[in-house]
Amino acid sequence: MTEPIEGTAPGDDDSGLKLGKTAEATASDTRAHKSGHRPGTVSIRVSSVVLGTVIGALVIAVAVLSGLLVSASGDLADRNDREAADKKAEQVATEYAVGAATVNYQDIPSWVAKLKANTVPQLANKFDATAPKLEQILVPLKWTSTAAPITAKVMSEQGGTYKVDVFVNVSSTNAQSPEGAQTTVTYNVTLDKNSEWKITDVGGVDGALPVK
Repeated sequence: MTEPIEGTAPGDDDSGLKLGKTAEATASDTRAHKSGHRPGTVSIRVSSVVLGTVIGALVIAVAVLSGLLVSASGDLADRNDREAADKKAEQVATEYAVGAATVNYQDIPSWVAKLKANTVPQLANKFDATAPKLEQILVPLKWTSTAAPITAKVMSEQGGTYKVDVFVNVSSTNAQSPEGAQTTVTYNVTLDKNSEWKITDVGGVDGALPVK
């Protein structure tokens, strides 16, 4: 029969095991404490927080810039549309003014046709009514005139109605001045964009003629 080792008692093996585990746990807690980690907590790196903040700021910045770019693109498109419409109005008005200022007393009907070109019916009827009176003046004078455009400018626009001033250089000859003369004439042309750029009113036509 084996004798118990001196200084030990029954159950001492279990006590030693418990003491060993307690010491190991204590050492583990000590290491955790020294390493800066506490049991039951989550460690988050400061660099991760900063990175997240930067990414969030970049997302917001991209969204803001995208909105500004869309707005700027819309403004640019509107401006281009306005410029294109102004150019069209000036082109149509200039073509009309040159035709209206070009007269040959031997072919008054062709000139009247130019006066009526691209005009609304009300204005065309007005020229039909005044053409016989103008013919009675232009034929005896043997009036001829040609025109060259100088410039045109949109003066106003409202609801698709454009008012354009057209400046043309008119060279004319007649029985009283066979040597000819040159004058600058201003036509005030009103156009309606919503009616396929029809001309609704004209002022200054008489400026190129020997009548007032």
